[in-house]
Amino acid sequence: MIAVVVSRADYASEHIGEYLRSEAEWTENEDDSRPDADGGGAYYQREGFELREFESLHLDIENVAEAFSDPEMLVFASRHSGDTGPLLTAHFTGNFGPAEYGGTDGNLAETSPNAQKKLLDSFDKHAPESYEVGMECTHHGPSEVGVPSMFVELGSGDEQWSDSDAARAVAQAILDLRGVEPTRERQLVGFGGGHYVPRFERIVRETDWAVGHIASDWNLEELGSPEKSQARETIRQAFERSGAEYAVCEGAYPELESVVADLGYRIVSETWVREVSGVSLSLGEELETELSSVESGLRFGEMAGDVDSADDTNSAGDTDDADDPNEFEVVSLPSDLLDSTTGIDREETRDAVAKHAIAFETEQGGTRVSGRAAVHGPGDYDAIIDALAALLDRKYDEVERTPDEIVAREVGFDPEKARKLGVSEGPKFGKLSAGTAVTVAERTIPPEAVRTERTHRFSI
Repeated sequence: MIAVVVSRADYASEHIGEYLRSEAEWTENEDDSRPDADGGGAYYQREGFELREFESLHLDIENVAEAFSDPEMLVFASRHSGDTGPLLTAHFTGNFGPAEYGGTDGNLAETSPNAQKKLLDSFDKHAPESYEVGMECTHHGPSEVGVPSMFVELGSGDEQWSDSDAARAVAQAILDLRGVEPTRERQLVGFGGGHYVPRFERIVRETDWAVGHIASDWNLEELGSPEKSQARETIRQAFERSGAEYAVCEGAYPELESVVADLGYRIVSETWVREVSGVSLSLGEELETELSSVESGLRFGEMAGDVDSADDTNSAGDTDDADDPNEFEVVSLPSDLLDSTTGIDREETRDAVAKHAIAFETEQGGTRVSGRAAVHGPGDYDAIIDALAALLDRKYDEVERTPDEIVAREVGFDPEKARKLGVSEGPKFGKLSAGTAVTVAERTIPPEAVRTERTHRFSI
């Protein structure tokens, strides 16, 4: 069940609450065991939800989940204040430093990253045309809620707080959370950046990862030296209460990175997050050990999806080479062949390898295949070689594959033969090269007379 907190001290919250009740059928109940100001009195229930009203502002209410009937997640329907214009936004709560706006110093609430991921999609669906949708860093209380929670906000001023279409949109987005789990298998912590968090929002929207607590640059300034005991505890809480083992750091924070590693967590890049999206994390870790790191150029191919990434257990993926899709062997890709096909078409060379490999090494920012690859077995390696050989057909007149090599033959213009026949370098060279006969000293020289067959061999 999802608990919904409406604050009578927040007009926007009351407005959202009105549309929550009008957009769905609720049963009104009475709770005489609690004061009306603390969620008692009239409260509302419907399948998957319970809504209660409180006199205080949300950020001043600690352990609010206690007022509800066994909730699994809690949503604060709230206003957003700022100079950001029409905006629907969400964030988690707690304080990386001093508790200026609710909560306690250096303490963080439990997050609901998977629900926030769903909420963004629902915001996109329901938001009025003039409204932007976004995420924010963690920046105010409460620090203790009792269950995973998040603020769901309508902003950013009086005009928006009284906007019925916007309040309805927020209410509809909250109602869309019915049945959504608060957490998922893949969750990150964010460090660095501004109060609004476009990098982390991209990760949420474009990968299979969700993001929990985010400490912006100003949060980290308030945190102080990561080496101090309270700061280390807050950093630990950021991971623990986000259900995360990994973090993405925007900007250079070497002391923070050192503490994160010492606590047993890992700082990764946005590139890493994108690359392992859809790939079993256990497989990805093994491949980074056997080949190279994502940061060094490792990229995952289509065959990496043969492993079920949702729970990092093996799927029933079918391959010609292995019963267990998590098994692989490391092969060296022929460098001369890659150099030649990359010169023909760099992108298609990469695609040819990616289609048949589990993972492969690259250089030049992941755009050029170079080095080794992991494949399920010989069949997939052969498929890579066949695909690269097919690319050679664009440049060479004849391409033949043998067990040990690819032989490519071409018949082309031979400048030395042309010189011996009295042709000077210049326009006539160009005509002969293009297949047009030329005349030298009243003698016609056909292009066939200045051609030579060349053979290129690529060991495989």
